[in-house]
Amino acid sequence: MSSIDQNVKRGSAELAILSLLQAAKLHGYEIAKRIEQQSGGTLKFDVASLYPLLYRMERDGWVKAEWGESSSGRKRRYYVLTREGRSQLAPLRAQWQLLFEALNKIAGLQPDVRLEGGKA
Repeated sequence: MSSIDQNVKRGSAELAILSLLQAAKLHGYEIAKRIEQQSGGTLKFDVASLYPLLYRMERDGWVKAEWGESSSGRKRRYYVLTREGRSQLAPLRAQWQLLFEALNKIAGLQPDVRLEGGKA
């Protein structure tokens, strides 16, 4: 399996993180592991590369950090999606959807299902 370019991955990280935090509060390592698991191993982020993004998202008010104890008894910094973060999800999803649709049209990555059967 070929890997995805760092610049493409970096751009997708915001959407991936916000989407995961929509369901549960998570710590950085858990976020990285879930991204890898849920993408079938296609997207892999080093935890160290996620923290600067998490800190920026915290400064921007999209996430809030809370100290908590993991099941192993270790103190961890958990991230929670804020109201502002939730409001960012729909526009980010819409932007990525538009990008994917445009790339599909240009590169022919998959047939445009809206055009099949004579419907436009």
